[in-house]
Amino acid sequence: MTIENTLLNAILQAIKQLYGVEAAPGQASLQKTKKEFQGHLTLVVFPLLKISKKSPEQTATEIGQYLIDNHSDTVVEYNVIKGFLNLTITGANWLKLLLEINDNERFGFIETSENAPLAMIEYSSPNTNKPLHLGHIRNNLLGYSLSEIMKANGYKVVKTNIVNDRGIHICKSMLAWQKWGGGETPETAGVKGDHLVGKYYVLFDKMYKEELKDLQTKGLTEKEAEEKSSVMAEAREMLRKWEAGDEQVRALWNEMNSWVYSGFSETYKRLGVDFDKIYYESETYTEGREKVLEGVEKGIFYRKEDGSVWADLTANGLDEKVLLRSDGTSVYMTQDIGTAKLRFDDYPIDKMIYVVGNEQNYHFQVLAILLDKLGFEFGKDLVHFSYGMVELPEGKMKSREGTVVDADDLIDEMITTAREISQELGKLEGLTREEADNIIRIIGLGSLKYFILKVDPRKNMTFNPKESIDFNGNTGSFIQYTYARIRSVLRKAEEQGLQLIDNLPNDTPLTEKEEALIQMLSEFPATVKEAGETYSPALIANYIYDLVKEYNQFYHDYSILKEENEAVKNLRLMISANTAKVIKSGLSLLGIDAPERM
Repeated sequence: MTIENTLLNAILQAIKQLYGVEAAPGQASLQKTKKEFQGHLTLVVFPLLKISKKSPEQTATEIGQYLIDNHSDTVVEYNVIKGFLNLTITGANWLKLLLEINDNERFGFIETSENAPLAMIEYSSPNTNKPLHLGHIRNNLLGYSLSEIMKANGYKVVKTNIVNDRGIHICKSMLAWQKWGGGETPETAGVKGDHLVGKYYVLFDKMYKEELKDLQTKGLTEKEAEEKSSVMAEAREMLRKWEAGDEQVRALWNEMNSWVYSGFSETYKRLGVDFDKIYYESETYTEGREKVLEGVEKGIFYRKEDGSVWADLTANGLDEKVLLRSDGTSVYMTQDIGTAKLRFDDYPIDKMIYVVGNEQNYHFQVLAILLDKLGFEFGKDLVHFSYGMVELPEGKMKSREGTVVDADDLIDEMITTAREISQELGKLEGLTREEADNIIRIIGLGSLKYFILKVDPRKNMTFNPKESIDFNGNTGSFIQYTYARIRSVLRKAEEQGLQLIDNLPNDTPLTEKEEALIQMLSEFPATVKEAGETYSPALIANYIYDLVKEYNQFYHDYSILKEENEAVKNLRLMISANTAKVIKSGLSLLGIDAPERM
């Protein structure tokens, strides 16, 4: 039982004894005492005044005194600030709690049982006409972190990806390569396949704009020029051939997609994200069409005179939504229905979470209704993990114009920056080249991930590479450095023959700083639980940062290895070891490595 639960039970007992009434569930609640006041936990007494029929100060005083008189093994003193009862917990309770944390290697995590609910989490969702970019990085990092957080909350998790491998945008890259590529391959060009294909997507847009400009100089309006564009007509014809199964077009499509997938795999590996199952739109859109036609037969959807199929969502406060065009081709919504059908065939999904940007909020509102109408159990309760856009200090990025920041380039820049800063600060002295390279990679990627994940996912954010690597700020590198510092202390303790013990005398003296650290460590499970319930990796990130700040103040103010009192020395080593354990666990939920040395 946690200290909070023990104390709450004692408070409920006090209310019954003092006022002859049992408090309703939730009427008595505890919160962490604010730093400017003395105490560990605070009872807000205002909701209890109807029971006590006394002033806030008198009610708080009576409950506080009852706890001192009857539960002195839990509460050592109290103070009243208006309607707030601040309670100080005995040192023995904090020692007991530290030992419990120390005994649990997986502290903060719920083990997944055989009967645990299954959450499927979709993230990444790239197009095969360009490399992954900064926007994909935020998506992938959020999706992977959320997967780890859900696992830590006892869920079975399936990480999934849907690849947008069909459509006019794919044909634009293919056509540009066919017309102007000269047979170039990733091998002959010496570049990753996704970058090569992305180059031709940008080239198509450039040639298309030049053609439009040329047509407009000949007197055509912008709209007329778009209709007359020969290069766009060729791209549409290529798409028509692809949908008709043309062998040559399909062969080119397979080859260029294989280049892209190879490039994607390399980037995913560098980012440290992975998937349990990958679906492809080229395989799911036909399934979606069949499911929609089935919905027409059942009267769920209806067909208009031109042959198009629609869903009437006016009863749900929305509008009508097209699901099949008059020529029978599917829209994105239809593809998502098909993907859902295949996923539900493959897995017994209890919770479906889509990690997709907030520009798709309406799309997923509609999808949830349609899936529910079609009988998918997870449909009505699907979760759209809607996140904000990520921009650079100079503004938005545009794929067609080639102004995006490629994920690979950003990773390279982060590692280069980490190397430069580490060398300036002398962090790499005494390391072999291999050790230094590995630590630099860990610092660079950790800084990138932390900078993105510490922001509330619902908010838009600006990513500044230089700001993200700072060994003294709210950064991944600051947290990693603190972890490495603690590990260094523990190694020195071992070198001095000090064994980390798993017990402490009940009368071991504790400072306020030590009690505060143990209290912070005890909050980790609740933070993990809340992060899972609210789908917010930022809660984990900011909790670790606060823990690290608290530990660094403790490290600055108190000696560990030179402490003469053996019991206190063991206490501080145990606090340090468990702080390192929680930091490492928290970072793992963000997909960040914790280096043993820095």
